[in-house]
Amino acid sequence: MRQDGRPRSSRLQLRAMASFVNRQDFPVSIADVEAAAERIAGAVVRTPTLLSKTLSEVTGATVYVKFENLQFTAAYKERGALNKLLTMGETQGVIAASAGNHAQGLAYHAKRLGIPATIVMPKSTPTVKVMQTEGHGATVVLHGELFDEAYAHALQLAEERGLTFVHPFDDPAIIAGQGTVALEMLTDAPDIDTLVVQVGGGGLIAGMGVVAKTMRPDIEVVGVQAELYPSMYASMRNEELPSGGDTIAEGIAVKKPGALTSTIIREVVDDMLIVPERDIETAVSLLVQIEKTVAEGAGATGLAALLTHEERFAGKTVGLILSGGNIDPRLLATVLLRDLARQGRLARLRIELQDRPGALFSVIRIFEQHQINIVEVYHQRIFTPLPAKDTFIDIECEARDAAQMAKLGEALKDAGFNVHPVDIH
Repeated sequence: MRQDGRPRSSRLQLRAMASFVNRQDFPVSIADVEAAAERIAGAVVRTPTLLSKTLSEVTGATVYVKFENLQFTAAYKERGALNKLLTMGETQGVIAASAGNHAQGLAYHAKRLGIPATIVMPKSTPTVKVMQTEGHGATVVLHGELFDEAYAHALQLAEERGLTFVHPFDDPAIIAGQGTVALEMLTDAPDIDTLVVQVGGGGLIAGMGVVAKTMRPDIEVVGVQAELYPSMYASMRNEELPSGGDTIAEGIAVKKPGALTSTIIREVVDDMLIVPERDIETAVSLLVQIEKTVAEGAGATGLAALLTHEERFAGKTVGLILSGGNIDPRLLATVLLRDLARQGRLARLRIELQDRPGALFSVIRIFEQHQINIVEVYHQRIFTPLPAKDTFIDIECEARDAAQMAKLGEALKDAGFNVHPVDIH
């Protein structure tokens, strides 16, 4: 971390050469990805890649977005899951460990193909993902707090029940399926010179990197991780970094990167960055406001990289993957409101006043004069260190912008009130 607390953005410059292309021992080739594309054609959505003029203005880069949240299960994971199902032999059923999107993709296509599916999910998985996975006909088992615990339990159940385990990322068929994202993206937007891809276990960036470096050896492939789970970032640098905590990007909250994906990533990825939770939240909010589309935390992490490391991508033509849109509605509401607060459009003001008739009205009148909308009022007489004849009120309010809110604060102070904004970090 830098001294100012922001994540480091040093250029890793991994070995991103196309030397792997003709190696017979390389685990995934562009031919594998092209075969996967033919296999899954018509059963997954060929999602659009669109230029975002507003995001380009905000970030200083030319930004193309591929909307994988438009898949039936609202995430790119369908691609790898279906490719794996179509390349398997006979089975009594499949089982997987997933925080949600791999689960839904596998469950949906297994049901279509008549294959029983069991999904083991961490207990912390958002309710919306559990319900959606069950809605696709899978049996859901909740076990452990993190992916790694769910993963170990799924392996145990696979052995006990004779099921075929489908890994969410560390499998050549899965990686090849995810690589079809890059085939479509680079066909639709050939001007892209930099791919920015979110990384959990590494299946998406491994598949996309193989395609990108084979088709366009000069293209830059950059991975992004949430700062709470920098497992691949640390692995690529041979460093030890803590990995854990409550991240909004639970879809990429992986403590241990894949062995197979790590091998591929060392060959096809140029740089690996980390981004803070705050910028991931901002990215989710921007996508709602600007693109009028919903992204989960992991799905917005690529855009967060452009916000955190703005100078790193200035002037480049960047391809982002909105990899998923499965976010709990209550969490989305919280993220949007927190972003409004950070912009200064929503605030909570703690105001001290004497506990006497008309005191509250004298405060409210100032809000009316400045055309500030009052959302909530909390009046506290008992649990306060103020004298017994005094009280304080917390007023949640909404303004057009931070400047209008600042004028309100000045007016309240000019009227003799002690005002203490309740900050959000």
